[in-house]
Amino acid sequence: MDTNTETNAAQGSAPHGDPAAELAAAKAKAEENYNKFLYAMADFENYKKRIERQFAEIATSGKRSLLERIIPVIDNLERALAHDADAGVMRKGVEQTLRGFEQVLASENVRAYSVKGQRFDPTLAEAIGTQAPGPGIADDVVVEEAQRGYKYGDEILRPARVIVAKSV
Repeated sequence: MDTNTETNAAQGSAPHGDPAAELAAAKAKAEENYNKFLYAMADFENYKKRIERQFAEIATSGKRSLLERIIPVIDNLERALAHDADAGVMRKGVEQTLRGFEQVLASENVRAYSVKGQRFDPTLAEAIGTQAPGPGIADDVVVEEAQRGYKYGDEILRPARVIVAKSV
């Protein structure tokens, strides 16, 4: 066997004497490489989408953590406003601070919600106590909110903490 024939046999192609067979083999190899390219591109697109989703989840998680830390500050300001203070200036300052926090939360798509007077829903509120229902109040109705609930978009950021009417 000459070197050309050995090389062609080792490469798995037909001898130089058959151009149609060489062309068919080259086309088959090109088709195989093209299919591999398409699969690699599809895998890469899936990878990019997965990474984008992961980055969005990380960003949302970090933002949620920050917002959860801000809400107790608002609770404290609300408690301070609930007490009658003689110093009107101090009250105005606390009110302005509270409004500022509420605006920050609103800009981040966080809003407070109230469940007072509604039937207790454990997906929206956490019962921290019960009391006997007053006149015209049915069992399992929220009679008092110790802390308002907050939503981040449509998701519960913090459930309302409530007192529920319950007959003894």
